[in-house]
Amino acid sequence: MMGVPNRIERYRDRHALVDGIPYILPVNCVDSPALFAGFQINADKAKKFLPGNELHPFRLWNGKGLLLITVINYLETSIGKYIEFSIAIACTRGHKPALPLLPGLFMSRYGTGQYVIDLPVSSEISVKGGKGIWGMPKHQAHLDYKISDKIVSSQYEKDGQFAMRIEIDRPSRTWIPLNVGATNYCKFRNMLMASYIYFKGKAGLNLFGSANARLYIGDHPKTAPLRDLEIDPDAFLTMYIPRANGILDDHFESWFLTYGEPPARMPEGMESVVDLGLDEEWLSPPSISDYEHFKI
Repeated sequence: MMGVPNRIERYRDRHALVDGIPYILPVNCVDSPALFAGFQINADKAKKFLPGNELHPFRLWNGKGLLLITVINYLETSIGKYIEFSIAIACTRGHKPALPLLPGLFMSRYGTGQYVIDLPVSSEISVKGGKGIWGMPKHQAHLDYKISDKIVSSQYEKDGQFAMRIEIDRPSRTWIPLNVGATNYCKFRNMLMASYIYFKGKAGLNLFGSANARLYIGDHPKTAPLRDLEIDPDAFLTMYIPRANGILDDHFESWFLTYGEPPARMPEGMESVVDLGLDEEWLSPPSISDYEHFKI
């Protein structure tokens, strides 16, 4: 696991202004609830979702890959409150695929992380910063984050269409100390970008048969292709952190994506963020209740 670099502590409480967005460093979140769910998928089909030739699906002992759903209700950040709904595939980085399981133990050696396929958020300013600076595939959508005595859930809608919903059974206890670092890989401007996040908190964790979750994938074009991954409806693991404290490193990497043949078109670039403002307002909450037929 990666630890928070010492340089981040050295510039704590200093100020930055990037792309018109004011930051008080470090770029962090405070006491924000987070849910996490992992589902086994067909790793060979997952490869088709990974750009370039150096990212490879992380494989479990049985050869399966992992679809990772992470939703965080950011209650306090440098850019205000917002919800972030991450849809990603666990991956490794290298000139060839890694052996099963080992990348989970030796994360730095294998460049273990997640490739973020889709990342809807609540506010415009989050899109401007997350995409324009770190290259994350952020866009504004209708999101919610609900916590009850027994269930933690989040729903994602866009353009009047149902996109995704995740529900996990709320753990009875959240006592496991969590102090982890992770790598996010994203595609932007036809480059591969790697950013680094660090989280601390106390988590409730369930594995295998006790990891009860329900995943619903709608017909929106951003999420419908995920059905091709042959997602196991029984979650591999679920986790809930009532008060997560995290840091997004302002140091990140980017390099060219390469192809065997000349690319046919230029994907999304800076034109998608250059005119965005600093609005912290959210879109209306999701309203579609007829989603049961979308259950995986």
